[in-house]
Amino acid sequence: MTGYKGPERVLSGIQTSGEMHLGNYLGAIKKFVALQHERQCLYFLADMHAITVWQDPERLRAQTFHIVATYLACGIDPKVATVFHQSGVHAHAELAWIFNCIARLGWLDRMTQFKDKAGKDKERASVGLYTYPVLQAADILVYKATHVPVGEDQKQHLELSRDIAGKFNHDYDKPDFFPLPEPLIQGPGARIMSLRDGSKKMSKSDASENASIFLRDDADAIARKIKKATTDPEVLPSEAKGLEGRPEAANLVGIYAALSGKTSDEVLAEFGGKGFGVFKPALAELVVEKIGPIGEELRRLEADPGHLQSVLREGARRAAAIADETVREVKEIVGFVG
Repeated sequence: MTGYKGPERVLSGIQTSGEMHLGNYLGAIKKFVALQHERQCLYFLADMHAITVWQDPERLRAQTFHIVATYLACGIDPKVATVFHQSGVHAHAELAWIFNCIARLGWLDRMTQFKDKAGKDKERASVGLYTYPVLQAADILVYKATHVPVGEDQKQHLELSRDIAGKFNHDYDKPDFFPLPEPLIQGPGARIMSLRDGSKKMSKSDASENASIFLRDDADAIARKIKKATTDPEVLPSEAKGLEGRPEAANLVGIYAALSGKTSDEVLAEFGGKGFGVFKPALAELVVEKIGPIGEELRRLEADPGHLQSVLREGARRAAAIADETVREVKEIVGFVG
């Protein structure tokens, strides 16, 4: 973080597209809940990132409420952490434009996620999809966030944020203005895979409805999906190294471990030598026990959009108090007239 002397802050967000599932909970939100009591945390809903591809406006609004309800249902306390929608804080867009003038085309050309999302039809992709890593840098640095929880697929974007911060500090001879944000690497259970294909991440956009466990699923749906989860004919090994080359088995054991707070070796000490006919019902029971109450609370919160909107507005007010000050300082540094 160079010589940055400001407070430590954690920032992370989830894009407002698609239904929240078990992978989102174990990979991110569960850790957000713990972090809020350890550091100053800001958790935002990335609705500006969502529109880099077409979104139906009514569905976008509904998804925004769905995700803030998910945050609250999972245990994020908006009186402890700052919870807000990205578009509710104008400073994100303002700083992103200044960063567009700092970032280099060559940096963006190396971003692998644009290539993955645009595919062969990149000429028809939106400019926003190409430049959204710059907005992501603004999301982080407008709060001078020092730490960002990231998965493997976001490490490159965090590096870009560090590059932009470093170049700004250098270009304007302000070596300690922006911190160089550091990753908070997530621990066990961070990478939850599809129930139908252990080589792919669990995804809200999967074509198979049985590939993902959604946080709104009831007990019957959870049990059905786990029963149908792809496995192999072998029994479970007695220790984790025996799961090598068995991605579907490793995924189910990983889910059990993450939800129970045990290691994979501890899970296999209990279930090693047993088949999936024994393990799957035990896993289904555990998922229902841990996720069922979240689903009930989620449905209750979604029935009161007025409350959810008030949470977002208050969070945006608190976030803007930090972000607006950063932008004011940046404008002065770059030479804009106040």
